[in-house]
Amino acid sequence: MHTNTNYGSNAKEDEMASLVSRRLFLRSTGLTTALGAVVIASACTTEDHQLPGMGDAVELGSGDIGVLNYAYALEQLEAAFYTKVVDSFYAGATDEEKALLTDIRDHEIVHREFFKAALGDKAIKGLTPNFDGIDFSNKAAVLGAAKLFEDTGVAAYNGAGKLIKDPNYLLLAGKIVSVEARHAAVIRDLINPKSADFAGDDIIDMNGFDKAVAPADILAAVKGFVKDTINGASVGK
Repeated sequence: MHTNTNYGSNAKEDEMASLVSRRLFLRSTGLTTALGAVVIASACTTEDHQLPGMGDAVELGSGDIGVLNYAYALEQLEAAFYTKVVDSFYAGATDEEKALLTDIRDHEIVHREFFKAALGDKAIKGLTPNFDGIDFSNKAAVLGAAKLFEDTGVAAYNGAGKLIKDPNYLLLAGKIVSVEARHAAVIRDLINPKSADFAGDDIIDMNGFDKAVAPADILAAVKGFVKDTINGASVGK
């Protein structure tokens, strides 16, 4: 779990790590990643509520809270996907594949629970995923979906970075997107072992930069995987 180091640890990070520890890590032994963090909401509570919305839409909110709820929504989707994968591995999954996918699941659960705890009463509700179009018994289908989710997640964090006003939140996003990029590389290597596809031309441009995609485009891309309607029109504004 979190320990003090010389890498920019401060009182806010210690406070947030303590909160996450109480809510998640003590009941989730074996998780391999703990995040250094900051207190995201000044009035951080242990409750979460859906923000006021328009009809049945889930409103992400505005400003930095909107950006963080946007990240929370994506982490909910990823955590739900990998939980389903690990609950019943596809046919022929090797021990190495099971170990890697289990590690990724654990990381995504940490990310999800971190945002939930940190946002407190500013957090959106728990979303309902829709994975009906994924054949979880088929390796190609599972890894193809994982590739989509991981590449989308990296592009989403990159695209939302410029919308973040508080530099502490930008630091947090940078810590998480680096983990998501590691996931993306691992999944690509599982699909096409020992190739250059772990950093393929479809995600890395000629300058060596990864894609950055705006929230509206990301939400449109993942719309089919969530039963809820998500309104992110005010994210970052």
